[in-house]
Amino acid sequence: MLVYKVGGAVRDELLGLPVQDVDWVVVGSTPAQMQELGYRPVGGDFPVFLHPHTGEEYALARTERKNGHGYGGFVFHAEPTVTLEQDLLRRDLTINAMAMDDQGQLVDPYGGASDLDNKVLRHVSPAFAEDPLRVLRVARFAARYAHMGFTIADETLELMQQLAHSGELAHLVAERVWQECARALMEPSPDVFIQVLHETDALKPLLPEVDRLFGVPQRAEFHPEVDTGVHVLMVLQQCARFEQNLGVRWACLLHDLGKGITPEHILPRHLGHETRGVPLIKEVCLRLRVPRDLTELALLVGEYHLHSHRALELKPSTLLKLLLRLDCLRRPARLEDFINACEMDARGRLGFTEREYPQADFLRGAAECIRQVGVQPLLERGLKGAELGEALYQARLGALKVYCTQ
Repeated sequence: MLVYKVGGAVRDELLGLPVQDVDWVVVGSTPAQMQELGYRPVGGDFPVFLHPHTGEEYALARTERKNGHGYGGFVFHAEPTVTLEQDLLRRDLTINAMAMDDQGQLVDPYGGASDLDNKVLRHVSPAFAEDPLRVLRVARFAARYAHMGFTIADETLELMQQLAHSGELAHLVAERVWQECARALMEPSPDVFIQVLHETDALKPLLPEVDRLFGVPQRAEFHPEVDTGVHVLMVLQQCARFEQNLGVRWACLLHDLGKGITPEHILPRHLGHETRGVPLIKEVCLRLRVPRDLTELALLVGEYHLHSHRALELKPSTLLKLLLRLDCLRRPARLEDFINACEMDARGRLGFTEREYPQADFLRGAAECIRQVGVQPLLERGLKGAELGEALYQARLGALKVYCTQ
């Protein structure tokens, strides 16, 4: 029985990066032997065990054979005769197909260390094309390491494109697609994730509503970059720059979906794109089973981001309706996420990245303004029910009228 550290832990150690999780491969053992040693089985399709003391995952060396569609369409074979090299051969990228023994000696049968040195993301074997999830994984790794100069090998890009054209991506489980998207959006270069998927034709079957934005023109005076898809990539760049959370990044990715279905005869104008985009945002979030709070934020940003950009010009009544729609008094964190997403949208334009966004503080001040309007004086007047609600609304509106003139 031989135990090797494998995968991301070896890769990140060689890159000099912090190692988050350590995975281990066990060669020459059986499930019964693992349990006798105190390891707890947790694997479903193949034998994986938790170490009795560290809780780290130990998997028996295995091979796999394609027998169906999607990420789960594989038959796994785990026996004591399976070698380390056979186990590493089934992995996605060469930089993830390295191992290290208990003496710290590197086992690198497929050139992962060389590809690390040359900053190349390259598939291990033609079996790469059997697993459609690997298209998203490679795009995610590109988003993680792009700032270090990593690029995807041409032959790997070709395989990704073949997978995109094969129809296999349609068989991916929604939860896995969302999981990969969520992780990729939080990488240092989330825009690279979307760009790679678009360039390999994988974005169309996965997020057709986003893919449709590329090539759609906008008015150059507001969007010097012109292309709507390029604008979305630039917005994601700003999200990474300002270290925005996942909710903000997801909302920014979807905020302009309505521009993808703008009638051609009014281009490059996009009148009404906010309301046109709402059903599309709903459809994407429903299809991928996105968490409810992220869905709600994306819908609000999609429908009201122009309200934020025009905040300084809004009538007090419109401003109040916006703040109440955002539920800013009960959910101040969502207001902050909304403001941040809109600021990223404003900055994500050619030549606009360093422009101030005074609308942000204006909206925060407006929210604080109506927060200061107390209900107690109205209760003391004996108001209740609908009459109380109307009086509170008018009091808040009056406060905003004063605020907007200051």
